[in-house]
Amino acid sequence: MEKLSIFIGKGVQKITHLRGGSGSALPGLVVERINPKFINKILSKLPHGIVVISGTNGKTTTTKIVSELLEKQGLKVFTNNTGSNFVRGVISAILEDINLNGEFDYDIAVLELDEAHAVKFTEVAPVDYALLLNVQRDQLDRFGEIDHTADLLQKVATATKKTAVLNREDPRVGKITANHTEYFGLSDKLIQKFPSDDDLVSKKQTKSSDRAAKVIFTDLHANRATYTVNKKDYTVSLKLKGMYNAYNVAGAIALCHCVMPDVKVQKFFDDIVNIESAFGRGESFTINDAEVELLLVKNPSAFQLSIASFADNNCDYMIAINDRIADGRDISWLWNVDFSKLKNVKMISGIRAYDMALRLKYDNIQAAEIIENLEAAVQKFTNGKSKHKRIFATYTAMLEIRKIISGKSIL
Repeated sequence: MEKLSIFIGKGVQKITHLRGGSGSALPGLVVERINPKFINKILSKLPHGIVVISGTNGKTTTTKIVSELLEKQGLKVFTNNTGSNFVRGVISAILEDINLNGEFDYDIAVLELDEAHAVKFTEVAPVDYALLLNVQRDQLDRFGEIDHTADLLQKVATATKKTAVLNREDPRVGKITANHTEYFGLSDKLIQKFPSDDDLVSKKQTKSSDRAAKVIFTDLHANRATYTVNKKDYTVSLKLKGMYNAYNVAGAIALCHCVMPDVKVQKFFDDIVNIESAFGRGESFTINDAEVELLLVKNPSAFQLSIASFADNNCDYMIAINDRIADGRDISWLWNVDFSKLKNVKMISGIRAYDMALRLKYDNIQAAEIIENLEAAVQKFTNGKSKHKRIFATYTAMLEIRKIISGKSIL
């Protein structure tokens, strides 16, 4: 049955590619319908098992970090880097790599999964390890209120056979229980820089959890991050940009050490230094001899951290806000972000550009220009004189901007 499923799935994939589609979901959907046990049959044979990474923010970059760290330890890592984080997307990714005889030459699967589809995945395949990052408000349109999203992650943790690695500082993830749990966390010094959605609304000050954590993110100066493991400090220079990505590193290393406990922690820190962010999460481009950074912002906490990480008076800024389904229809979350430290906003764009401009006025920030059309806005912004530019963008705006930038002269 598996060989027939592979033959049919690869056929659908070929036809989809010939018609100009990416083929990231349809072949997986077809195979899922004709052979519901396909994913179990293939992935359950992997010698180091299956890792699921889920949560509302940071999945893509963290999955990339974990995959690359494990590869550097000699493992052959399968991951769903096609961009589809549903079960059918995982199947489509398998079809890209499996041969017609059913040979699938990997040691471990590291999978980014949407919260609801992570639950569905646990129902069709054995999950050995889970890394659960956070519960934030950008998922309201998809899953309802955030406590329901937390319940979904609890189901993932309950189904995890070996270890669930949890963000101890997230007020909802930190309460999740599992067969065996490990935590990653923040020092008291840094936790104030990582407000939860609840903190942004209540304006309260928080302290780090008193639970023991496998890896603690303790300090950050420019791109040099310090982590504490078993009371020993490790300081590394990161290519990953932003405080939130530096925190993702703590979760990634905690997970990798659970998967490969015989590897010395120092080796993971040695290998982290050359890993870069996933697309649209701090990517840098050179356009008209200027560096342009593209930063994804999806909710108040993420935007606040981006401002804290990247606010620079010598940099020009563009903000692009859309309200499509993938962004979230409700953009009232913008009012929970403190923009007062953001200077030199040269351009506002996107479907909700004027809403963003109004929000900035309440923090006494006057945008130099508003152009709703993203292509026109990017063209005008990147032609400016500044040699350092940053673009904050919601999800669909980020994807469109990447396409626009890809048509420009990028060195």
